[in-house]
Parts: sequence; C-alpha cells; structure tokens
Amino acid sequence: MLGFELSEPATLDEAFDLLADGDPGVRPMGGGTALMLMMKAQIFKPERLVSLRNVGGCFDGLRIDADRSHIRIGGMTTFAEIECSPMVLQHLPAVVRTMKTLANIRVRHVASVGGNLAHADPHLDLPPVWMTHAASIRIVSKTGERVIPVEDLFAGYYETTLEGGELIAEVIVPVRPEWTSTYVKVTTRSAHDWPALGIAVSANLQGRRVNDLRLVLSAALDRPTRLVAAENELRGSDLDEAALKRAGEAAVAEVDIHSDSRGSAAYKQHLLRVHLSRAMHSLVGV
Repeated sequence: MLGFELSEPATLDEAFDLLADGDPGVRPMGGGTALMLMMKAQIFKPERLVSLRNVGGCFDGLRIDADRSHIRIGGMTTFAEIECSPMVLQHLPAVVRTMKTLANIRVRHVASVGGNLAHADPHLDLPPVWMTHAASIRIVSKTGERVIPVEDLFAGYYETTLEGGELIAEVIVPVRPEWTSTYVKVTTRSAHDWPALGIAVSANLQGRRVNDLRLVLSAALDRPTRLVAAENELRGSDLDEAALKRAGEAAVAEVDIHSDSRGSAAYKQHLLRVHLSRAMHSLVGV
C-alpha cells in the first residue's frame, strides 16, 4: 500500500472544504473496510483520506420519524449497530437476518452503511435489501442536498451517480408492516463469502395472493437490478407453481447474467429460477 495522509474533520463543513477541489487523490472514507483492501491491491491510490467518523449530525445513529413512517439510518452507522438494534429488528427484520452472513463480526463493527452503498460492489448483500424495502438515500454536498431511491445510486460495476464532493448522509427506509421480506444469499463457498447471486424479495401478501412486490437480483450483474418482468408475472397472482415458473423464466429473460469464478451464466440462470421460487415460498411459510 502506498503512503497517504488521513484527515479527520470535526464538522461537515470542514469535510466539504477538504473534498471541494475535486482532486481525485482525495477520497472520503466511512469505515474503510473495503477501501483499504482496494488500496492494498493498488486499485485505488489516494493521497489523502477524509474520514467522516467525527462529523456527527445526521451521519450518526438510528431513529424513527415522529409519525413512525420511516426509519433513518445515518451514513456512518455501523452494521453492528443495525444488527443489534431492537428498532430495526422490529420494523426491518430481514435487514437483521441479512447481517448474520454479511462478512464477519469484525467487519460489521467497522463498516458503515453509507460507505457500503458508495462502494457499489454488486456482490454486496445490503443494497438489494434496501431496494426491496423501497429505501431512499439523502445525499449532501456543500451546495445543497438531494434524495434519491437507492436503485438510482448505482451506475455500473463500482460506479455510482454521486458527484464530486457529495456524501451519503442517511438511508431512509419506509416502515411497511403489511409487507414481508427476505434475502437469499446463494454461495458455493462459505456462508460469509461473496454470493454467486443474491435475491431480495419484499411482498404485500394476502394469504398466497401477491398484492404487490419488489424483486431485486444482485451479484450476477454489474449492479443490483429490479426484476420488473418477474414482478409483473407475480403481481396480482396466487403463488402457485405455474406463476412461479413464469416468473423465473421472465427473470432469466430480462437480465444479462455474467459468468465469473463463482459460476457460468447458465448455472446462475438455473440458480435464479430455483431460488426465486424458494424465496417466494419462504414468504408464505411453505
């Protein structure tokens, strides 16, 4: 790893000042777990890292709106804080379950929510889960702020739509007690390894009937992606084998799955058909 300077601003304004000149050698840092690995591999070679650990404000903590309609998760909140939060367990149980096989406990005590999203590795477990929960992110810069759906953040492999000097301040997740969710991590290696593919599902069910749903595929593509055609096959239908088969075929047809060290495209297409069906069955307790 090449040498670098570490800056630890105490306020958000100080952080913006350090990032304002657009120098590609200056990068913001959340927990730094992924960034450090890429620096060791010399994929990134920053001359200065601007740590956000001390900026506080909306970057820290977990809270629920007064009307209990949304949970707000600060961009510097660690995975361990989310995993151990009774509030998250009550309202977003699929998020807590996802944590159990996300990296390891050491990483979860350091990695931050905002940094995880900004990293934009398509193999990550949480982004597809946020997408099925219809989560948004609040992005701040020295000139203002904007709120976008999580799915609008990703532009490609390790690429986002963040502009220079923009930072992810918080993740905003609707509280939807009538919806149930799950995440299926399909890996040919250990449970904590990168997945060959990930499938996140959130659905509003009435018995076995699907009133509405969101399906997201990750890891097998260059970014987490909504399976809109598969959603359309299931929305308004009963969860029988015929509907699930149609949804599986629609899912395979609408995305360009990649071959890599975790399996061929054909193998991952098979996994998608099988595990999409299993994920939907799990939501109705079958």
